[in-house]
Amino acid sequence: MEQALTERAVSAPTRELLDWLSVRPRSYAETIDAWRSSCPRLTIWEDALHDGLVQVVRNVHGKPASVSLTPSGLAALGAG
Repeated sequence: MEQALTERAVSAPTRELLDWLSVRPRSYAETIDAWRSSCPRLTIWEDALHDGLVQVVRNVHGKPASVSLTPSGLAALGAG
């Protein structure tokens, strides 16, 4: 049986992203500027989003979208 993502170690780059997000609130623009890559071998942001470790919170009333850790992301951060 496959281990749940939160029960196994995340990669070092993914952990760095989770640590970075846990420091303070981050806007979507700031996160994408720092973590999006055009290199097919460095898909840290995309993998974390796909794995459900991070989420994009679309705000209303003209506020910019933000990025935060999901419960799974918090658990993965705590497991390391």
